[in-house]
Order: sequence, then C-alpha cells, then structure tokens
Amino acid sequence: MAKQYLTFKTDYRPRRAVEVDGSSVDIFALPTDEETLAALLRDLFENHWREITFGQIIEGAAYELKASSPPTHIGMFDGYLTIAFGAPHFHICIGVHKGSPHNPASPVLARHRKTSRAELYRRLDRSGAPVSWGLRLFNGEGEQQITVLLPNPFLDQDSDKLLKAPEWERLALWDSLRARWLGQSEPDPVDRSGKGFRHD
Repeated sequence: MAKQYLTFKTDYRPRRAVEVDGSSVDIFALPTDEETLAALLRDLFENHWREITFGQIIEGAAYELKASSPPTHIGMFDGYLTIAFGAPHFHICIGVHKGSPHNPASPVLARHRKTSRAELYRRLDRSGAPVSWGLRLFNGEGEQQITVLLPNPFLDQDSDKLLKAPEWERLALWDSLRARWLGQSEPDPVDRSGKGFRHD
C-alpha cells in the first residue's frame, strides 16, 4: 500500500518579524494539529536525520544536536511524540495531553504543554537575504519546544565551517517542505539571494 502524505496549503506570503536579538525572520505558519505535526516531524527524523540539526535555540543557549543514526523509535503517548535514538530520546507535546488517571493534567497545564505555534522560518541578514532556514515549535505559553535547522548552503554539512561558495542544492529539503506544506512547487528566488552566512 502506498504511503499517504498529508499536505497543507496556506497563503505563501511570509509574515516578517523581528526577534528579541533584533534579527529579522520570515515566518510561514503551519497548522498545529497532532496529525500534521506528527507527519512533519516523522518525515524530518525518519527520512532526513543525516541532514538536520535540532534542539532548542533560546536567548542564552543553543542546543545544536545531530543524530548519528536513524531513530530507533517514534511513537505517540498521551499527546507526546517521542523520538528515540537508542537510549537518548526527547518528547514533544503535540496532541491532547490528559495525564494519568491518578494524576490528570489540568486544562491549563494541558494547554501550556501542547504546541500552539508551528512555523517554517528563514532568518535574514541586514540586507534582507536569508542566512538560515528551519522549523520551530512553541507551546501554549510561547516557549520554544524545538528548532530543527535545515541544511544551509553557506555551511559545511559535517563541520559547520563556512563554505567559499554557496551550495544551493542544500536548499532541497527547504524547497520540498515549502512544496508539501505551503503548496509552493517552485523555488523562491529570495532563498538564493544571499552572499554568505553571518550573524548580524
């Protein structure tokens, strides 16, 4: 039986936002239902685990982790998606969280824990050209749950060292996510307008 894939089409125009550090990002909103988020995260971790970097990126800390092998387990329980790599694993609340019969989660706590915002994003330099691309999830209180950094045409895949010339083919995953989740089958020329990676 052929795999069925969810697709989501939205208004392609990004929302421009300014982050706390003053940098600009283009944000492409995604739905936050369990089925969509589970499909998106499964795809990234099952099919693209070699290419992605993941963790939390918050003011004062950046956890940039790479998997050394494909996941050994991906599953849902009580609203939480668990992705395991042997013993190391993480949980993200993307669905309805009830707690246990002996310790039920209050509605306030359940709303706090569940993803309330999901977005594809691209970070821009001062000229407005993209310098990094990714996915971010935030809980009901706006706290970051995870960032998944996608392959960057300005950085070496293994060492994160700056490349002498951009390798635009490294935007293939970004382009495929845009096609599947935003309904945009053609690459966006804006994504290929940058000259290099830098933190402004």
